[in-house]
Amino acid sequence: MKRLLLAGALALGSLATAATGALAADWTPPGPIKLLIAFKAGGGTDTQARLIAEELEKRQGWTIQPEQLTGKGGAVLAAAMKDMPNDGSVIGMLITDAFTYSLEASKNPPYAVGDFTTLTTTAGFQIGIVARTEKGYTSWDDVVAEAKSGKEIRFGAMSPRLGDMAYLIGKHYGIDFNIVMVKGGKGVMNGLNAGDLDIGWGAGIQTKAVLAGDMVNLLSGLSKRLTASPDAPTLTEVGIDANADGYFLFAAPAGLPDDARVALSDAIAEIVEDQSTKAAQFVEKGYGGVVVIKREDLDAQIASEVAGARALIEAVSE
Repeated sequence: MKRLLLAGALALGSLATAATGALAADWTPPGPIKLLIAFKAGGGTDTQARLIAEELEKRQGWTIQPEQLTGKGGAVLAAAMKDMPNDGSVIGMLITDAFTYSLEASKNPPYAVGDFTTLTTTAGFQIGIVARTEKGYTSWDDVVAEAKSGKEIRFGAMSPRLGDMAYLIGKHYGIDFNIVMVKGGKGVMNGLNAGDLDIGWGAGIQTKAVLAGDMVNLLSGLSKRLTASPDAPTLTEVGIDANADGYFLFAAPAGLPDDARVALSDAIAEIVEDQSTKAAQFVEKGYGGVVVIKREDLDAQIASEVAGARALIEAVSE
């Protein structure tokens, strides 16, 4: 009897999935889709978004109109998009941090997680602590030893969250890092190359230099090891209960109809999962691989990151 009931439940689930798929297949946007991009033109996120937009037009016949709306790691975009039409004519590409740490750290947040409908991720962060190879650091232990010998270590960070992470790492080791806040990952790379920084956070922008041997990832800021530097330990592995996990994602204003949500998220995911597309190849090369988390699963991931953000804020305030 249990087996029959299970089979019946599976059949009903299949019918529900098929029905949702049929609705999504019938969905068409009410007009051109405005694609808001939270990062500056010409950068990796912008390139990724525009390649996806081109493929959406090719495959779906939709008209996609990319538009930059930058500032505060996606918070400016989110604050504006929450009041835009929720009929599928507006979507945005930003990062999960805009819904997690940025909100938790804000005293007067201009939006809430519930103001949005999540669609899908395309890739995860590749955040690591990086240094120029010529600095002579061969492991994270070298940095700790040099700092404890009395040398000032200038530590570059490009967001408040990563600044807090740098402080937490220093606190763990009893090191007073000179934390230097810069503008974007490019600012960290420029600081390292100019000799103005000793170490700094890279969010994937360092990968090309690491693979070329010009830079080295000393520590992974993620809950897992970095794709380009599997020998670099994670924060957890060195005794620090924190991580900077996050994802690049697409979202829309709250209240997006289910058929539009399924159609948009599936269409985007299909592109980045198809290795024959330029978008997928770009993500694979520049972001350590494609990571697709959709709809309800993405909501759960964001909830998990919110919990992590709260723990980080509490830890640095002690």
